[in-house]
Amino acid sequence: MIRVLSVVLSVAVAAPAFAATSKAKDCGYQSDVVAAVQAARVARVDERKVPDHVAEAAPEWPEKYNAVIPLVTPWVYGMKMAEVKASDLSAAWKELCLSQ
Repeated sequence: MIRVLSVVLSVAVAAPAFAATSKAKDCGYQSDVVAAVQAARVARVDERKVPDHVAEAAPEWPEKYNAVIPLVTPWVYGMKMAEVKASDLSAAWKELCLSQ
């Protein structure tokens, strides 16, 4: 009985830590996508060609994060170039993501 209780307690304690690690990973991948879109903007890639441009760079995030590209691209391309060059958009995105 004590073993079962200790296993249940261990899982209950580890679950929030696992969730935090998972969220941190997720937000990290999302911020990597934002950085890639920002780099495409700085390289003056046409907005419609951003998904292909990013895919050609062979990103290191899981494929499911490619769905973030069309969502982030209008946000990055809606900014003035000076803002895009001067800002660390991926850090801002990651901070916002982690705060949710």
